[in-house]
Amino acid sequence: MNMNDQDADEIVPQRKRGERIPTIDKALGAAGITLAAIATFFPWYAFLHQDKFAMPAPWSGATRDLPEKIGSGTVASLSPDGEPETDPEVKAAVDQLFTATVPSTDDEGTLANQKDGPEQPFPGSSGFKLMHVANGRALIEDASGMYIVRVGSVLPDNSRLATLEQREGRWVMITSNGDIFQTN
Repeated sequence: MNMNDQDADEIVPQRKRGERIPTIDKALGAAGITLAAIATFFPWYAFLHQDKFAMPAPWSGATRDLPEKIGSGTVASLSPDGEPETDPEVKAAVDQLFTATVPSTDDEGTLANQKDGPEQPFPGSSGFKLMHVANGRALIEDASGMYIVRVGSVLPDNSRLATLEQREGRWVMITSNGDIFQTN
């Protein structure tokens, strides 16, 4: 006969009605009931005291400033923490060659086919709108996402945020191009 067969057939004595419940069983039962009570009432406590469990506002000043234009020379030399890179090996690894399309010139050196002139408008409309203003910062939204900007920041239409004002109870954002956006 196998040892496992003997264990399966062994009779386990039952506790009698008058016997004491072991202390460990009492402690485990009390812990289970306590955890069940906490799991039941904590969501209600959090619901009734939302100010203690609320997420912080996105413009609480915990952001860091990075270079504003993608085309500026400092973007390529930034480390992941936003500070300019000082290691010469890392700077040397970045390709410093600028490439672009150059308009053709005629024999006198003037631009050939100069119809619109050098002041070409930014392509397409930006289509962004002002969502909210708080603590001197504005939340704007365009097709590619939402951004927090402040006075002097570059906007999606390549202008800068000139001022934030409150007019007739609504916030108004004025850009360096003179465009005016207001909250809904």
